[in-house]
Amino acid sequence: MPEQEPELTLSKEASAALAGHSVIEMPAPEANQAASQKTGEEAGEAQPVTREQFDQLKAERDQLLDRLARLQAEFENARKRSERGRAADRDYAVGSVVEKFLPVMDHFELALKSDSTAEQLRSGVEIIVKQMEDVLRQLNVTAIPAVGAEFDPHHHEALGTVERQDLPDQHVAEEIRRGYKLRDRLLRPALVRINSNPKQKSE
Repeated sequence: MPEQEPELTLSKEASAALAGHSVIEMPAPEANQAASQKTGEEAGEAQPVTREQFDQLKAERDQLLDRLARLQAEFENARKRSERGRAADRDYAVGSVVEKFLPVMDHFELALKSDSTAEQLRSGVEIIVKQMEDVLRQLNVTAIPAVGAEFDPHHHEALGTVERQDLPDQHVAEEIRRGYKLRDRLLRPALVRINSNPKQKSE
């Protein structure tokens, strides 16, 4: 008969010691290697860059720099075109206005060259003034009503007061310099003196 392997028996003390402890499993070598690699990645260890990756990054950088340079050149060209356009529009507007006033200048020059009497010169100047008013109307520029109108601080600038009983109180009595507006936009206020009517104040 074959010999039977002897049974291993533990003492009561050893059995009690093993019963109070859990079995510890040892990780496999592959698990240790994977955990070590993961720890290295989490720690932010720099990975080596190949020559191919370096050349690719350099090419992308060069493309971005070239695109940036093109965008800057396009922006500069657009800015210059916009400035030239604004200058051309401004010159056109100024030219249109000056062209309307050239006949007025012609009449002034003729008046200066003439040997007319004072009365004739005065009559000529009145014609020129009327001609200038016509030009201003074509440009939608109108004079601000002054003498006899009620004082309006938005359109009149008071330089003093006068006392007259033939005009209502706080109305324009004298116009020192005419004011103008372009449509509803004030170009300059009219310089005036305001009437002070003591009879209306006492009533």
